[in-house]
Amino acid sequence: MQQEDLAYERKLRPIWESIEIGNYKKALQDVEKMLKKKPTLQCARALKAWAYQRLGRTEDSAPLIAALEEEQPIEATTLHALTLYYKETQRLDKICTLFSNAVRQVPGSEELLSQLFIAYMRIDDFKALQSVALQLYKLRPRNSYYFWAVMSVVLQALRGPDAHNAQKAQLLLVLAQRMVDKFIAENKLEGAQEAQLYLQILQEQHKYSEAYDFLQGALCQKLYPGAPVYLRIDLLKQLNKWGELNRLLKELLLQEQDRWDYYQDYINSTFELIRAGEKPDGADYTVEMCHEFLCDIIEAQPKKFRGPYLARLELNRRMVEQRYAEEQLFGKMSDMLAEYFELFADKPCCALDMKLFLEFVKPAHERRTLATKLMNGLGLSSATLPASKEQMQRHICTLQIARYSGAHAIVSEELLHAIYTSLSLHYEHGYNAYGQGLLVTDMGPSDAYALLAAQIMYERAYRMQCSEPAIEALCLLNHLLGNSVNNFHGKLLALQLYHRLGLTQAAQSAYETLDIKHIQLDSLGYLHCAQLANAGFPALAKATYEQTLYFFLNDIDANSEFPKALYNFGTFSKLVEIVDFRSRLANSYHFMLVTVETLLLMVVSSGGTLSQLLAAYRQTRRKPAEDRIRWDKLHDNRDLTIFVSWDPPSDEEEEDEKKKDKPMDNGTGGEKEAPVAAAVTKPVGATLEERRERLQKRSYEQDYDLLRLRTGLSKMLFSLVELHLSRTSVECSAAQQLRDDWVTVAADIRSKQHAPISGRYLVNLLPSRLHLYLSLPYERVFTQLADFALDLWKGYSIEQLTLAADKCSGDVTAIHETMKRAIETYHQSADLLWHWKMTHELVNGCIEMISLMVFLLAVCYDKYLHAPTSQAQPSAGKKVKKGPENSAPNTATTTNASNDASSVVPERERLVLVTKVLRELKQTINAMDLLLASWKPPLVQDSLSAAIERMSLNPKCASTVQSTIAENALTEVRELRKLLKDKLKLMSKAI
Repeated sequence: MQQEDLAYERKLRPIWESIEIGNYKKALQDVEKMLKKKPTLQCARALKAWAYQRLGRTEDSAPLIAALEEEQPIEATTLHALTLYYKETQRLDKICTLFSNAVRQVPGSEELLSQLFIAYMRIDDFKALQSVALQLYKLRPRNSYYFWAVMSVVLQALRGPDAHNAQKAQLLLVLAQRMVDKFIAENKLEGAQEAQLYLQILQEQHKYSEAYDFLQGALCQKLYPGAPVYLRIDLLKQLNKWGELNRLLKELLLQEQDRWDYYQDYINSTFELIRAGEKPDGADYTVEMCHEFLCDIIEAQPKKFRGPYLARLELNRRMVEQRYAEEQLFGKMSDMLAEYFELFADKPCCALDMKLFLEFVKPAHERRTLATKLMNGLGLSSATLPASKEQMQRHICTLQIARYSGAHAIVSEELLHAIYTSLSLHYEHGYNAYGQGLLVTDMGPSDAYALLAAQIMYERAYRMQCSEPAIEALCLLNHLLGNSVNNFHGKLLALQLYHRLGLTQAAQSAYETLDIKHIQLDSLGYLHCAQLANAGFPALAKATYEQTLYFFLNDIDANSEFPKALYNFGTFSKLVEIVDFRSRLANSYHFMLVTVETLLLMVVSSGGTLSQLLAAYRQTRRKPAEDRIRWDKLHDNRDLTIFVSWDPPSDEEEEDEKKKDKPMDNGTGGEKEAPVAAAVTKPVGATLEERRERLQKRSYEQDYDLLRLRTGLSKMLFSLVELHLSRTSVECSAAQQLRDDWVTVAADIRSKQHAPISGRYLVNLLPSRLHLYLSLPYERVFTQLADFALDLWKGYSIEQLTLAADKCSGDVTAIHETMKRAIETYHQSADLLWHWKMTHELVNGCIEMISLMVFLLAVCYDKYLHAPTSQAQPSAGKKVKKGPENSAPNTATTTNASNDASSVVPERERLVLVTKVLRELKQTINAMDLLLASWKPPLVQDSLSAAIERMSLNPKCASTVQSTIAENALTEVRELRKLLKDKLKLMSKAI
């Protein structure tokens, strides 16, 4: 029998290979041959179902899988094939059932139990994991299996269903501690990971004293001799043992004098000792002792490290935060920053370091005074170039500090242009003098000049509402990227600038040069994908969205296997992080938005027949009534730290600073060592982080509503399609509910009156597309379209249907008028390129509305065209009357239904009304095509080339930007006209 199994396994191997390489038809042929010889061969039937699934023939694979599930296979290759099938169909719970049945039939199999454990791990069923792990431990008493069970209990407490119930979570953690205590008592603890898990359990229970004693104990020293020092530091913080922590950090700083994190904790421990009034031996419990320690380190340094100098700035900052009097400080913040500048300004990180403390130079105009002082100290003028690479870097640092201090915000547009010209020339000089012979991966030492210049020129363009400065900035960035091909800061600025001008095709090229992959598609994808849905290039958007979705769908599968490796290697400390990471990825806002936009784009960009479009729609297997988005768990994974911004704080933020209380004496009679009043001290850089978080929160609130709006539109539209494809009253009630939800959501969003994010600075988030949809009649158009579709299906009153059809025809005309006004306004503007983005978004929004209307009405037309002549849908009225409460907003339809349910309009008459609206759509599409043909592309003035030549930049940059702008506009118009022609083909049968 075993030889026969081996023979079949050899014959099955080519079938596995055929499926893996994508040759599904050959795999089906081979498997059919095997099944003719042995029809009951389970693995062959599983492979056949898998091949059918890969071909998209779900209806053929389902019966085979159902039959195998009833047989409850136990053979390894069959189980493996079914596991792969369930993974691809996203039915991970079925894998658990599969192996549960197998374990029940073969109870002593360690392999099957291990596979069952992995199956429960994929669906985060931590309680089942605990049970299976204990079964494995009873079968084979090994520490690894026992601690699998312990970790499963911990995960139940921290991330399980009872995690939000503090009492139950505490009981679970106590259980986990007792399980490990038992092993400690029996002297069975063996490895560092087990000791680390025990520490984690104690910390989660806030038993910091026990954790510290265990960490310092002999057993932990034996098992976990390499325990990182941060564990001890964190525990001392939690235990408020500031004296011991202070002594420890002093020892560490004497060994590693440039550890910024140690300095921060050391200074914090000093202030905690001052606040508590403690004076432990060997610790620094006054600010003077702390300052003296830092000065000793500075004097003893063999070379200058930034760490202790930053620590002095941090100490002074803390004293300002704690409201020490000015005479108690160890120096004026501006003077200390000037000293720091003198020492480290030749390092690129100097400006970033100083930026953390500039907000404590008050009032705001003192920052500009400091920047001027630093600039004057360099000995450079507008006509003088740096004499060395170091002097150039010092110059760059002063320019960055000056911009952040607001020096550029108070000058005229003419002076901004002069600064831009000066920086461009400095960049060219720096590149020629110090940027030659570098590696391809290196960024040029003078690149920062060009980056600052581009930001300054965009600010000038925004002030003047003129595109010419923005084009000059683009030329400079193109020149920069020609010299430093891997300068990602330049690529990001170019991407932002292209999107701000509405140049989607050029933005796509810039996005591709960033080479964003893997997790960056989630954290950085918003930079580009968020602008693509109504950008005029549906094919380009579709390809980018598919690439993004491929990452999400495949990476979720890959991430489900990460815990398996962590369990196998006993790396328990990372399991909670991995569970959180998987949750954040699976509930990513970006993932959900791209999914919704891809569905809508499938309809808008379709160029085939209605049957082809419906086939593509069916492959999505959408159920509009089901909400797949877990709104309460949505996560904003955008990374806003990718940009380095030197833009000054906004006026509102400056006002907030002015409202803060002035520093005052702490009531100690002038004694510096006296404890200050208790106060909450923010960590260094907290203000910058708070600004970024406020911006991200405000942006996410708008984008969250954007997702609500687009999801509501998608679900309502596809529910109406399902209604006319399925012809059931269940679908009708669902569609009616989704229509009402759409109206509610749209009204709620409009009532919030979101304000767009300012476009003053280039380094900022782009405005949400939500404002585009609110500026167009989406709400009215699709509400009335839904009413018309629902009335068509019910067919109660010809008057009601005629009125609804007239409203839809009126909406079609209104969309055309909106698009016409947008293009006419654009043509009347003095600067076509500056107004291109707003116009092209409005045009694309109008075309999207028309495309979605065509799709739904084409489905309705096809339904009534093929309806029997005698068919009158006699039961429709009775079925809908069951749920009048679901139709509350559509009261007219409900009233007519109840008054005249027996007089149902024949479907042929409904066909006439649908045809009427479709003909109106045809006329409008033809008129829109003429509008697009008359749409003038933005042209770049010839004076730009002369300006580029004056700055000694490569003339090719100007010609490249000019051709890019012209080609983008012409290609977009061509794509949109083709899209409109495709819509005419889609409804050609009706007209």
